[in-house]
Amino acid sequence: MIRLTRRAALAAGAASATLPRFAIAQADNRPTITVAVQKISNTNTFSALREQSNVGTRVATLITERLIDLNYQSKLEPVPGLATEWKRISDTTVEFKLRPGVKFHDGSEMTAEDVAGSFSPQHMFGETRPTVRGQTIALSNTNPAVFTKELIRDVPPVARRLWPALDRVEIVDKHTVRFVNAAPDVTIEGRASVRGSDIVSWKAYNAASSWLEYARKPTGTGPYKVREFRPDNMLILDAHDEYWGGRPPIKTLRFLEVPEASSRVNGLLSGEYQFIGDVSPDQIPQIERNRAFKVQQSLVPNHRLIVFDKNNAQLRDARIRRAMTHAIDRKMIVDGLFGGRTSIPRGLQWDFYADMLIGDWNVPNYDPALARQLVRDAGYKGEPITYRVGPNYYTNQTPTAQVLVEMWKQVGLNVQIKMVENWTQIFERGPERAVRDWSNSATFSDPVSSIVAQHGPNGQQQQMGEWTNEEMNRLSVELESSTDRARRRQVFARMLEICEREDPAYTVLHQTVVFTASRSEFKWKASPSFAMDFRAHNWG
Repeated sequence: MIRLTRRAALAAGAASATLPRFAIAQADNRPTITVAVQKISNTNTFSALREQSNVGTRVATLITERLIDLNYQSKLEPVPGLATEWKRISDTTVEFKLRPGVKFHDGSEMTAEDVAGSFSPQHMFGETRPTVRGQTIALSNTNPAVFTKELIRDVPPVARRLWPALDRVEIVDKHTVRFVNAAPDVTIEGRASVRGSDIVSWKAYNAASSWLEYARKPTGTGPYKVREFRPDNMLILDAHDEYWGGRPPIKTLRFLEVPEASSRVNGLLSGEYQFIGDVSPDQIPQIERNRAFKVQQSLVPNHRLIVFDKNNAQLRDARIRRAMTHAIDRKMIVDGLFGGRTSIPRGLQWDFYADMLIGDWNVPNYDPALARQLVRDAGYKGEPITYRVGPNYYTNQTPTAQVLVEMWKQVGLNVQIKMVENWTQIFERGPERAVRDWSNSATFSDPVSSIVAQHGPNGQQQQMGEWTNEEMNRLSVELESSTDRARRRQVFARMLEICEREDPAYTVLHQTVVFTASRSEFKWKASPSFAMDFRAHNWG
């Protein structure tokens, strides 16, 4: 509530004699901020069950939220979100108390029915049944028109990956729900904090004339709501002034797609943009030479990978894939292309795994002699191996690919870059699909969130038909359902051995680092995440 001094009140009264009353009521001095980015959304939607990309994360938390949030101003530890508290009922059940009085973007109140609807078969899997499995009350107004096979083709795989054993969501009362799993799961709380577990207005979802209409303008509870979206061009978000976390400090956020990195930098320096994302390390000195601007660095829980398709004729032999992992001088990449601003992790894991961290594990060592021996042992005759590379989706993507190809050449591997325009072309099946770029995030502090989510039986790589391993699949199920932490740690160690050494599904290059530039005057802190936090506590 704005309080006026006596003098200000008199001035306002005098002004009202000459100005229309609505002009005073609508006065809003909050800024409009323009953010230039390389890409807004990979799928041109904001459905958290489909838009699972790094770039999509940047705006996702501004629109929709989850029961358990992350502390974006610290170390991404879990904090209350749309749930104020939660407790374990059993190995299979967690109860959540919902935050009362939370308003969706359309002004309606969030209740347990919205939570149940968000995790219903209709929303998670595109099914048209009118009730949630095992739920205590029926959900009404399901609109079959929302579910079009072509548009939701990516949704069920993501849902299975995030919630492989969720049996039902029970509504206890208006502000209480229970998540009931079909099997024991120590990670239910972590899964509730993951993008894809976002809560949307069940009423608005069913009122949408099509799934695409909903996915491009979801009715969430976040601090900003979608006003306009032009695919591959622009996203405009307006403040959601009934936001439970406090009045948003920005009146309007404009995200613009500016694919050319130099154009983003020039636009920042000229004042056209107030923030720019996806800054390359070599651009930082140019920006920082002007004291009116600053660059913030964020090491995020995401690792850059090279991913293998073991169905490829040349990569079918694991020795070739192993050779590729040992041919990489990761330190040269980190120092030469990133100025030492990131690090080489201990394989596909993160320090916040705590007691699940395999401390004595490392990425395959740089050993070109061993790589050459593996190539000879495999009987490789110089056949071309295609490396599909996108248009600089990742920071320094093309230079990194060029360096890798040269390193592989030094050990006798004929890897050839094929530049493509989009992810559809990268994933296109065929005999030439062999090597591609990727990254893998730990979305909560357990290996299930990364190695299983991306490379397990429900994972993206296996869904794409690139790689599978029977033992890995069996261990994935055990890791997801076991409550014995000592055994789970043993299982995880064996999974790393399979995926990174014996039968490589991928190889880790370095931890992902994100650079964001802005005007120095802004009291805004970059998060250790792809997400950009423009809530009241992180502004001014």
